[in-house]
Amino acid sequence: MAKRQPVLPALLLLSDARNDTALERAIARLPRGSGLVYRHYHLAPAERRARYEVVRRLCRTCGIALILARGERGWRADGTYGAPETLRHKGLRLATAHSLREIGAAVRARADAVLLSPVFATRTHPGGKVLGSVRFLALARRSPLPVYALGGMNRARAARLPVYGWAAIDGLS
Repeated sequence: MAKRQPVLPALLLLSDARNDTALERAIARLPRGSGLVYRHYHLAPAERRARYEVVRRLCRTCGIALILARGERGWRADGTYGAPETLRHKGLRLATAHSLREIGAAVRARADAVLLSPVFATRTHPGGKVLGSVRFLALARRSPLPVYALGGMNRARAARLPVYGWAAIDGLS
């Protein structure tokens, strides 16, 4: 029996401390069928779980796939997000990648897609090295997996990058 191919959202919102206070509003504005990558690393474990349950109910109501970073077991997510070696959850498996080597690791880990970053400068990693459009597209074209653009992304920038989808924190909050 062949593995069922999960439906990949074309648009992903990533959560963090910066967009937490506006998260409900941001989720409600996402198109149905989009996804939310729940990170919330800034919260203590019990707080993170409680916040997750609130967000999970809203995602269900709005038709948004909920992808869990640091895939804790028993959290009832639609998938998991992170470094290829951390993808343990059933469902969508979205791997982070910053290079061709990391794309290869995602393939070996049987990820469904990669979030390739950072395309542009970000507030998350100020002053960090970026791929830029040319390098990003060169890597994306070599990927056998669908690629999401992440890092300094917004709708206008995403429209210029011919890849599967895009993801953002500030660009969608």
